[in-house]
Amino acid sequence: MSQAVALPRNRPVVLADLLPGTLVRDVLLVVGAAGLVGLLAQVSVHLSFTPVPITGQTLGVLLAGTALGWKRGAAAMALYAVAGVAGVPWFAGHASGYVGSSFGYIVGFFLCAALCGRLAERGADRSLWKSVPAMVAGEVVMYGVGVTWLAVSLHVGPAKAISLGLTPFLAGDAIKAALAAGLLPAAWKLTGER
Repeated sequence: MSQAVALPRNRPVVLADLLPGTLVRDVLLVVGAAGLVGLLAQVSVHLSFTPVPITGQTLGVLLAGTALGWKRGAAAMALYAVAGVAGVPWFAGHASGYVGSSFGYIVGFFLCAALCGRLAERGADRSLWKSVPAMVAGEVVMYGVGVTWLAVSLHVGPAKAISLGLTPFLAGDAIKAALAAGLLPAAWKLTGER
């Protein structure tokens, strides 16, 4: 027999809202999500032709934003960025501090998580058909910031920035978006809530 969790009626519900508690729960979720992204950043492959590595971070960002909602998801990515700049070695390859031309992607994580979280609050995480566009929208925002930052940092034009910071990652990020888009509706189904 499953027990129903009392949910607030005046605010949108994301997966994290199904857990009991409030402030302590939220702090633990934010820290845990930042840690998840830091852990997935260590799944890293450096390519010889670009300063941007292939990592597992984007999967973590998509999951964190969508499962936690926009406020907690954005807070988790802000914590990830600030702690990494302050010296926590959880950027790709155990890096910390300002990581140069690829730092725009970390800034983009914040906006990606916020957007995916907001879309989830509107029900975009409840079905595969709604989750896929939400994940793609988050990745578009993340790449928009990341590729722009890369272009400015390296003093290259848009075409070169896209060839360095977008096209090598499209297939992998499509897989990560599909994985995240499938996991969230499955998690909702397991909870018995929808």
